[in-house]
Amino acid sequence: MFLEYLSLVILLAGLTLVFFGFIALHEIPHKIALKNGHPHAEAIGVAGWLSLFTLHAIWPIVFIWAVMYNRPPHPIFPQLTGGGPEGDQARKLAELEERLRKLENAK
Repeated sequence: MFLEYLSLVILLAGLTLVFFGFIALHEIPHKIALKNGHPHAEAIGVAGWLSLFTLHAIWPIVFIWAVMYNRPPHPIFPQLTGGGPEGDQARKLAELEERLRKLENAK
């Protein structure tokens, strides 16, 4: 009789641990978004809760949404790093350095 109650307690403790584990797992993107100052942090939190009801189908998308905010460009894709104002400034700086080098060699 004692072992039956002990197994019931272990079963209930395990189910409780799994339940709270799923909740903690789905809160990870929201916590990451809050830590990074993501402007859509609350939407990420809601999407994390919705992923519980969609059988975790959208959780990877929510996680990527939270993690990829305000990241520096990846060095493997240099063609993606040259665009925008930073790329224009780097190009202009290289042109000015080249002109300066030509002027110094002309003297």
